Amino acid sequence: MQERAKISRQQILRGAADRFEISGYGSTSMNDIVSASRMTKGAVYFHFSSKDELAQAVIDEQHRISLASFSAAASTGAPALEQVIMVCNEIARQLISDPVVRAGIRLTLELNTADGPFDPYLSWIRELQRLADIAQQEGDIRQDVTPEAVGRVVTATFTGVQMVSNVLTRRADLSERIDELFVLLLAGVVSDKRRGDIDTLVRTRLESYVA
Repeated sequence: MQERAKISRQQILRGAADRFEISGYGSTSMNDIVSASRMTKGAVYFHFSSKDELAQAVIDEQHRISLASFSAAASTGAPALEQVIMVCNEIARQLISDPVVRAGIRLTLELNTADGPFDPYLSWIRELQRLADIAQQEGDIRQDVTPEAVGRVVTATFTGVQMVSNVLTRRADLSERIDELFVLLLAGVVSDKRRGDIDTLVRTRLESYVA
């Protein structure tokens, strides 16, 4: 029964993500989610008491998926600077392939009011700052660059790049736009010993290390 309940919950989350991604929070009703999940209304309300709760669950699931990118990057044993680029490209891949990630990102942006979900942004900033600090210790980032600034700027610019890519091409060009982002960003932060590696660094992908 517990396994069946897990499957039902995931089916509902996927249905909700599908509607939130397409229509946004305001234009999606619980009836829309019931229809998209192909579950009974009773089953949906058994797991989630409101649209707010469902939206938060989608955000939480997207956050879990995206944060797992940091663990996956760490498991490769790659230098921290490569991990920063690896994580951003992995989250970009998730945005292209996973409707839950797309819906969670959209909801995080839409609901970001005074009481909105700050945790995803704060976690990304914190994790990127941690990697930047290690990269600085490894001699790959200049000593006059603050890791906190790297965490904030990478999070903010990645968010903006994926939003514009979505508007212009439905993210068909997102990989190329992330490469452009790092060509410019790395030129301003890498140490002299890594300056000649920028063209190679921007092409860092998780799958190349996993393979």
